Amino acid sequence: MLKLALPKGRMQEGVTALMADAGIKLRAGSRGYRPHVSLAGVEAKVLKPQSIVEMLRAGSRDIGFAGADWVEELGASGTLVELLDTEMDPVRLVAAAPVELLVGGKLPRALGRPLVVASEYRALSQRWIAAEGLNAHFVYSFGATEVFPPEDADCIVDNTATGATLVANGLEIVGELMRSSTRLYAHPAAMADATKRDIIDRFVMLLGSVLSARKRAMLEVNVSAEALEAVCAALPCMREPTISPLHGGAGYAVKAAVPRADLPRIIPELKARGGTDIVVSALGQIVP
Repeated sequence: MLKLALPKGRMQEGVTALMADAGIKLRAGSRGYRPHVSLAGVEAKVLKPQSIVEMLRAGSRDIGFAGADWVEELGASGTLVELLDTEMDPVRLVAAAPVELLVGGKLPRALGRPLVVASEYRALSQRWIAAEGLNAHFVYSFGATEVFPPEDADCIVDNTATGATLVANGLEIVGELMRSSTRLYAHPAAMADATKRDIIDRFVMLLGSVLSARKRAMLEVNVSAEALEAVCAALPCMREPTISPLHGGAGYAVKAAVPRADLPRIIPELKARGGTDIVVSALGQIVP
């Protein structure tokens, strides 16, 4: 039986939706922290992301979702195997300080005392302090780190998605330690077990197919025989577009899975090259 760790908190909704889109359903059990998984050979347990990292490192869980920041903070990056970056919950781990404290946009080097740096990330903060050559003292925070300055800390190390909370608290970013997102990790022993590895590979493929589909859209366009090659040349498809003749020899229907980010450029280009009746539809899964 493959032991899967699912994240509790802000990551939970995204991971649950990702699995559901892959056809993997979670059903609440008699105990809320142990949902039933519709994928054969898998049992799940809901844990805090930090606990997931520790359980994976100990080998009591085979695979699990966690933020890359906590994997790095807890010293597990050299132990665990990263299977998939979902790119969900993207954040930057940054150092920030009150604007009025900064000298030329940087932390002062001669404050007359050690700087106080507050964070939930002790290891990463201390590594950053050493790399910057700062005379600083670390203070551990238990959430709401952004409220520490200026009375209780000179600088903080915290994760941010947009930076809006930092700005609202009068803080300016003075350094970036790393970038993080929700990722799927495995213990090496699980990867070495043939039975578990087979389940893991299938699980990763299913989730990866949804993530690929989220980045693409199915684009269909009708085109005359004369304009066919020009239209096909404008389509950034995965391999080659699918081409079908229209009824009565009226031309061709061209279909391709294209990057969503390219649609604002592609659609006007297709019209300019003779494409008509353009239809864009969502994709559920893509398995190369």
